[in-house]
Amino acid sequence: MTKKEIKPSEDIADKNFKKLSIQVSLNGLSFCVADTVSQKLLYSDSMLFHEELNPLTLLVELKKLFQKHDLLQKQFDEVIVVHRNTLFGLVPKSLFNADEISSYLQFNAKVLPTDVFAYDEVEHQDIINVYVPYMNVNNYVYDLYGEFTYVHNGTVLIQSLLSNQGNANTTVCYAHVSKKQLDITVISQKKLLLFNSFLYETKEDFTYYLLFVLEQLELNTEEVPVKLFGVIEEDDPVFKLCYEYVQNISIFAPAYPHHFELGEPEIASIDFTVLNTL
Repeated sequence: MTKKEIKPSEDIADKNFKKLSIQVSLNGLSFCVADTVSQKLLYSDSMLFHEELNPLTLLVELKKLFQKHDLLQKQFDEVIVVHRNTLFGLVPKSLFNADEISSYLQFNAKVLPTDVFAYDEVEHQDIINVYVPYMNVNNYVYDLYGEFTYVHNGTVLIQSLLSNQGNANTTVCYAHVSKKQLDITVISQKKLLLFNSFLYETKEDFTYYLLFVLEQLELNTEEVPVKLFGVIEEDDPVFKLCYEYVQNISIFAPAYPHHFELGEPEIASIDFTVLNTL
């Protein structure tokens, strides 16, 4: 990741204490701006695409979103971009070699010879998340704001859910739901057992992937807590079908790292990973 550092020579009077967090995916965009002193969420927006885009069209839509909210004219002390895709792989830290980074995704993701690879370290888990960021988006953001941080959404999800679980010693399966993508995180006794992402079209696809994960980890569908969150409600056909096969399933309301003055409906409309980068 590229991290912005405030140099000692910088005058605090020049800081505006505003942070911009953006999530980009081929299925949609989401962003929010926060005041880092008052810890207030100032404004936000999100959009879902009718069909999956390619990276070039994704950048076009991002530019439109920036123009819509006049972000091109604003300055931020910190900018973070979250890349959401299935082009990633988790590697034990002890086996990771940065010089061989391109080899880790060869067998589990469709990568191109022109792809650029990046990696995050998952805190306190001795795990490296290797992934393919959207470099055209990174280059655009760099041209606008200079140095910034970028990260894979899986890294944010894992670390945030580990914090959400607190001191619980049980095994919990978390399913983060968005349009056409399901991110499953299984945690047991503050340790990550599994993180994987699946693209789905129907409620049957969704249920199959969820049951597949539980079966592979030999988790009892009548006992293990399965917590769904994101773009999902109890009256959703996806939830209703999963409920037929998983007894201890519920809608999860995760805690957020800051106090926001916006009401619950506004917070609910912002992606979990975007809020957890503030």
